[in-house]
Amino acid sequence: MNISFEQLKSMVVFAQVIEQGTLSGAAKRIGLSRAVVSYHIKKLEEHLGIKLLNRSTRTISLTEAGSDYYQHCRIIAEQATAANQQIENLKHEPVGLLKITCPVNVGLQTIVPALNEFRTIYPKIELDVMLTDEVVNIMKEGIDLAIRGAPLADSGLQAVKLSTLDTCLCASPSYFEKFGVPKHPSELNKHQWIVYKLTSGTLELTKGSRSFSVEMKGTITTNNAAARTAFVEGGHGLGRIPMYDAKPKIQQGTLVSVLDDYKMKDINVYGVFPPGGADSKKLRLLIDFLKAYFMTPRLL
Repeated sequence: MNISFEQLKSMVVFAQVIEQGTLSGAAKRIGLSRAVVSYHIKKLEEHLGIKLLNRSTRTISLTEAGSDYYQHCRIIAEQATAANQQIENLKHEPVGLLKITCPVNVGLQTIVPALNEFRTIYPKIELDVMLTDEVVNIMKEGIDLAIRGAPLADSGLQAVKLSTLDTCLCASPSYFEKFGVPKHPSELNKHQWIVYKLTSGTLELTKGSRSFSVEMKGTITTNNAAARTAFVEGGHGLGRIPMYDAKPKIQQGTLVSVLDDYKMKDINVYGVFPPGGADSKKLRLLIDFLKAYFMTPRLL
């Protein structure tokens, strides 16, 4: 026996009548008039050729056939409700892929731990994380979010500030034993530096109203932040190192910070994304999460 769409509707109405206990209760629940509900029950009984309900002026009860039939109608109604709920969940629970790129060291030390927490909260969002110290062409590579430590150069992209990195001037104990500990910024020009190619070669320090400019020159240069720290830790020169990297090594005694009472220009961390990227719910969630994550006191 083929089932029409009208009969399916009648079956759902019938299930609601049983669950609500009255025709009026079912009508209120599903937004129909009592007369329409009564019509559906009547048409259902006519189509099946069997009585489903015993009716009195105040009560209704199931016939034996009606009791068996109700079990099937209930399952259909529940499956329809579950299907609608699944669609609602898809509308409200973010799903899909996010492609992210960030520098290697800051990625491993800060972004990956943050993404670990993000993925726990939003398990249906897939992550494709590219760690590289090279500046990736976001549009060409289809990147949703790039983590960068400099303001935008390309006006076609959008950016939001995620955090500010605290940094310090460090060297190894063996380096300071050999070359002495600088007590004043004016002494820094006499020292060897581990030069990080991706930042300015000029270091600005301030204290009160006084400011000092230092050219960071040395015989070792690198485009990798982790390599810079390793060379500094190895005793080959001074380096300006983010606190997330330096603090554990200072505590271990492999690095020593100097001139801590002087302030250096902040290094801001930006999230850069293509035009219109903020319209993506999953990207907005990630950006908001990262901003909140880095507001929590950490090593940054």
